[in-house]
Amino acid sequence: MNRIGSTVAIALGAAAATLAGCASHTPAFDANFGASLRVLQAQQTANPNAPTENAQKSPDGMEGETAQAAYDRYQRTFRAPEPQPNVFTIGVGGGGK
Repeated sequence: MNRIGSTVAIALGAAAATLAGCASHTPAFDANFGASLRVLQAQQTANPNAPTENAQKSPDGMEGETAQAAYDRYQRTFRAPEPQPNVFTIGVGGGGK
């Protein structure tokens, strides 16, 4: 082979090897992807029908207005954080004499 032919052959071989890396070689793994998570979630669910069975029941402990006020008060803590004292002024200043 001449030099140009061997260069083209090497380039085509490298391109073929690169494209072969994109092919999926794990059809069995892909078909079962997430199966173990679904099994674990099913095993940890005490009553899978709880949302439909308890749809008409209200939670005990707090009525709606009290719960809403507590939730709003909780959310306000994130809007306006308490101001932090300036730590650089500790111990700075004149004596009390």
